[in-house]
Amino acid sequence: MKRNWLLGLACTALLIGSKAEACTGLLVGKNASADGSVIISYAADSHTLFGELYHWPAREWPAGSMLEIREWDTNKPLGQIPQVARTYSVVGNMNEHQVAITESTFGGRRELVDTTGIMDYGSLIYVTLQRAKTAREAIRIMTDLVAEHGYYSSGESFSIADKNEAWIMEMIGKGPGRKGAVWVAIRIPDDCIAAHANQSRIHRIPFDDKENCLYSPDVVSLAREKGYFKGKDKDFSFADAYCPADFGALRGCEARVWSFFQKYDPAMKKYVAYIKGESKEPMPLYVKPDRKLTVQDVQQCMRDHFEDTEFCMTEDAGAGPYAVPYRWRPMTFKVDGKEYTNERAIATQQTGFVIVPQMRNWLPDAIGGILWFGVDDANTAVFVPMYCAITGVPECYRHGNGSMTELSWTSAFWIHNWVANMAYNRYSHMIRDIRPVQEELENGFRDLQPAIEKAAAEMYARNPEEAVDFLTWYSCSQAEKATARWKKLGEYLLVKYIDGNTKREANGKFLDNGYGLSASPEFPGYSEEYYRSIVESAGERLEVK
Repeated sequence: MKRNWLLGLACTALLIGSKAEACTGLLVGKNASADGSVIISYAADSHTLFGELYHWPAREWPAGSMLEIREWDTNKPLGQIPQVARTYSVVGNMNEHQVAITESTFGGRRELVDTTGIMDYGSLIYVTLQRAKTAREAIRIMTDLVAEHGYYSSGESFSIADKNEAWIMEMIGKGPGRKGAVWVAIRIPDDCIAAHANQSRIHRIPFDDKENCLYSPDVVSLAREKGYFKGKDKDFSFADAYCPADFGALRGCEARVWSFFQKYDPAMKKYVAYIKGESKEPMPLYVKPDRKLTVQDVQQCMRDHFEDTEFCMTEDAGAGPYAVPYRWRPMTFKVDGKEYTNERAIATQQTGFVIVPQMRNWLPDAIGGILWFGVDDANTAVFVPMYCAITGVPECYRHGNGSMTELSWTSAFWIHNWVANMAYNRYSHMIRDIRPVQEELENGFRDLQPAIEKAAAEMYARNPEEAVDFLTWYSCSQAEKATARWKKLGEYLLVKYIDGNTKREANGKFLDNGYGLSASPEFPGYSEEYYRSIVESAGERLEVK
């Protein structure tokens, strides 16, 4: 797909989620985090999304300027809207005021899509980031935009956060010829965590809590009109009315939310029955964790494959001989006329980019907002700090440095895909070499952070522009360093594991035979479980007699 990258009068078109319907977002309130940060996350999962770092510089606009809106998924022109006088700088999914917005598509009732609308979900995110200083202002801007110009997409869940609070907003159209959308936004309590993963999650609406709940005035009446709901307002469920859950929604979507929650709330064990479709009691929108989360905790949660649960993806035959925690598409398959499903974990191979935005209210915005950014599968990504006020992006994340149809050896996306795709074939072996390098880089960023931010704060007190230049240099240099290190890792893995063997090592070097040639490698073979499966299917033919 050819894409246009026009800053200002045109929006970029990228496949982020609606066609793949496969994104995951986690949220952490400031009193649920270890240091008082508001933290959210997002995996932009799509089989056709190229991982790169978006950037819109701040800009003044002449009176009467118009902004062209193109559908984020297809680049299809949808119309124009008036431009505002000033737009803010945006890096990825965070702006210079520490406002961050992400999404996951839940789709919902198809008859509510209005193809005459102008604002699609992706344009809503990135246009709003250029205009909002707070999460509440972002909610107002997004809902005003769809009310005035129409909503083009299907149902969406949005994470909307700033340095003080985090919200989940869910939105769906009203159908052909009905401009606007019905929506509800609920503030996540500061001491709680929340998540959404391609299934509507808001059930009961606290209509009387005007401080922590916002909603469209027709959110219930439209459901009544359409025949989706007949009860009392107090019993209304947004999710049940506009996106009733089926087996796929429970097992492929709500299961991801459950996997996050159960790490921090032992009471979530009772909802196993819900995600299996054996109980109708839905999970809560948010839970209070039994311990506080760090940014590193959230990063690790984005690498989840249901480890230590009954849904663990490495403990059945589908994992193959090397315990691979992935299942290639399609999501379901049939054997002897009976349909089965593959597990769908938070970490998945088709991710374009993954982020963990961190917002801190005790620091100047330029220093307080960090977009921890990685490309490709979260499990084998490296989260690199991109400060929210930076004025440029590193070459390794730059648009045009490679594409989904053109490999570039200086593109972080392609370097990480190269390493990951090697690992998928020898996972249990290679992941042991990948993890130390991943930890080396991410721990290095964490260890440097206090000194970097102390220096930036001193510069900021003298000259904010100097601090921004410094943080731009730091962010870009660390991204290039991480990409170069990952390329070296890929070279190492290729040499070590070539042709199904494993080269012998000592003191960090591959052994030779004493005469300048490679020493004989190890032949690791397969696991006992895999050998047993071979015997069960072909033992009579293969038995040594």
